Amino acid sequence: MPASKRIVGVDKMRTWQRLGYKDREKVMDNVARHEDWKSCFSEVAPGLLLFARQWVQSAADAEDVVQEAFVKFWRRNHNIANRALLYAAVRSIALDSIRRDKRRARREATVFAETEPAAEPQFEWEDETQSALAAAVGSLPHDQREVLVLKIWNELTFSEISGALGISQNTAASRYRYALANLKKSLQPQ
Repeated sequence: MPASKRIVGVDKMRTWQRLGYKDREKVMDNVARHEDWKSCFSEVAPGLLLFARQWVQSAADAEDVVQEAFVKFWRRNHNIANRALLYAAVRSIALDSIRRDKRRARREATVFAETEPAAEPQFEWEDETQSALAAAVGSLPHDQREVLVLKIWNELTFSEISGALGISQNTAASRYRYALANLKKSLQPQ
């Protein structure tokens, strides 16, 4: 038998042995201990989805980003009370998703002469005020909109926002203040 086949066989055997020697009750206890992760996910997921939605093209992509971030967070046994780290994970994965999509688009552009533009999602607003507010929030610079969404809709503190975005608390507070001032300017009657 060639050496390469022996090595592959040994590796498979070692993996099988490692799995075979695990105490199954201990593994199940670990799963039971993490039942509060389910409740944490159901509590935090809507805010994470709104946060992720700023970068990705669709609600389904935002759900994928949040799920991936939450699974990575859980696998690394982070403390579920550390919301800033969870938001930072969502942001990082969303930005990775953007980079991956851009690389894929470049590859496809070289293969296909034309690329189809991505369709912007269309939302149904209940009244003209909601439509005006959505347009005003959408017109904010990305860094201000990011802080505004985290502060108002996700109810994060400036400390948590600074941890999630990798900026200082003062910068987060300034961006929030500028966002509110810009919203006030754009929503005032002329």
